[in-house]
Amino acid sequence: MQLYNTLSAEERAELIEQSGKQRLTLSFYAYAQIEDPKQFRDELFIAWNPLEVLGRIYVAKEGINAQLSVPADNFYAFKDHIETYPFMKGIRLNVAVEQDDMSFLKLTIKVRNKIVADGLDDASFDVTNKGVHLKAKEFNTLLDNPDTIVVDFRNHYESEVGHFKGAITPDVDTFRESLPIIEEQLKDHKEDKNLLMYCTGGIRCEKASAFFKHKGFKNVYQLEGGIIEYTRQVKAEGLESKFIGKNFVFDHRLGERITDDIISQCHQCGKPCDTHTNCANEACHLLFIQCEECAAAMEGCCSTDCVDVIHLPEEEQKARRKGIMKGNMVFKKGKSPALKFKKSGDAVGAVALASAPKKGIRKRERKTLIGKAEHYYTKAGVGQFTVDNDGIKTGDRILIAGPTTGRQELLVDGMRVNGQPGDTAQKGDKVTINVPFRVRLSDRLYKLPETNE
Repeated sequence: MQLYNTLSAEERAELIEQSGKQRLTLSFYAYAQIEDPKQFRDELFIAWNPLEVLGRIYVAKEGINAQLSVPADNFYAFKDHIETYPFMKGIRLNVAVEQDDMSFLKLTIKVRNKIVADGLDDASFDVTNKGVHLKAKEFNTLLDNPDTIVVDFRNHYESEVGHFKGAITPDVDTFRESLPIIEEQLKDHKEDKNLLMYCTGGIRCEKASAFFKHKGFKNVYQLEGGIIEYTRQVKAEGLESKFIGKNFVFDHRLGERITDDIISQCHQCGKPCDTHTNCANEACHLLFIQCEECAAAMEGCCSTDCVDVIHLPEEEQKARRKGIMKGNMVFKKGKSPALKFKKSGDAVGAVALASAPKKGIRKRERKTLIGKAEHYYTKAGVGQFTVDNDGIKTGDRILIAGPTTGRQELLVDGMRVNGQPGDTAQKGDKVTINVPFRVRLSDRLYKLPETNE
């Protein structure tokens, strides 16, 4: 029996679009004793594949950690299935704050040594002796206590765009790095302070709270369900959100808006911004924060070197990245010397956009970023775009560009705006345009200047 994906991400995206089904993005975890993780993994794949479940799931002898999306029509069938396992009976499913049908494009279930890479020897302490779980209202109350120290147990690229007010946010790439750092920083407050911890969905705090109790911390508390559940309770109960900014998520969305606060900045120009992106050069794929203006000027890349690479023929790009493993760069940001504005907000050098052009670098063309691709309707040969900036009208010269699409220039000879025939599209509109090629989700729409020849 086939227990793996055979469709590419693009083929899967097309099927999702054609189905017209609304999908729910959700996450959950459970610590449990699983004797045969490989068999458990296969059982899940066999059951979930017909339900059109997509996502990234890790299973181990210690349990399951899942981030996934499922068609809304299949939600209860999915829920009924996972509850056939006693350790997942009544499990809390953290439903995403913001929904996106394209949050995941394939089903990946992997067997790991641990469901979270914490670097801990579980046999050396009681992992069941966890901290006190707090709901949103209780968390807010304890957060206001002057004898409370609140710690963010996520990575620096997560806390940079959003965190609880007054939280300690370790400058680490991985969860396992944060544990000894926090222990050292708080070693003098094991008995006189409340240690209040949080993470995205709660799973990291499950192990961290037990670890810190083992290390002698007397008053250990954790946010039940993490930021995702906290946000749901805040909205349902009309509470003040003490979390500000965005909640970083590990799927196509890369973030959920919690409050309107923008607490980070573009890594290329320093402008207030909290939009993460991966470098368009697939041999780099660095995760970083980039504003719309820099995205247009740098074509979604982190450096001028990467801009040059994406303009090479596709075959040459493939040859250059052959054998190069860049997967570990996907969720690392701000570590490249090409990014001039860091977490501190201080400029550490001339911004890349303003630096003198390198020898051999072509002159930058003038173009305006209009928006990004949302859908491609194969039968009709129509691309749909969201207008995020400025606007376009019939007769404009446009550029559709992306790492796979390359650069495609067109003249807008007609379009539909929000489903109706129209000649002008403004910010916030959905516009569809006839295009003689496939549009991809990574494509951006630009307006080119009028020619005077």
